[in-house]
Amino acid sequence: QVQLVESGGGLVQAGSSLRLSCAASGRTFNMRGQGWFRQAPGQERELVAAISRSGQSTYYPDSQQGRFTISRDNAKNAAYLQIDSLKPEDTAVYYCAASRSIDSYRVPVDSVEFAYWGQGTQVTVSS
Repeated sequence: QVQLVESGGGLVQAGSSLRLSCAASGRTFNMRGQGWFRQAPGQERELVAAISRSGQSTYYPDSQQGRFTISRDNAKNAAYLQIDSLKPEDTAVYYCAASRSIDSYRVPVDSVEFAYWGQGTQVTVSS
């Protein structure tokens, strides 16, 4: 089992940067791919970034290229999402997730590949 707790959200101004953190418990976190999703009111949850279990491979959807940076520190059982040049449309609840599989080195990119989810952290960007 893996438990995930996000932190680092808040109310920020457009143009600023934010670093979200995901603290994991459970011995298998560093054996799983990890991802960050977000869900804005009235919209579907969407992937913003994902990373392989080793941290050597990352994936960003085309729509998220350039302003998001995902990273992880397996020694600390933690993952991070850096968001630069924040925009009001980035306002959403951001979720950390860990993959179902523990035997793959690939980057999980589909939501069905993720089995463990945090409670989310709210990011609100004012214009």
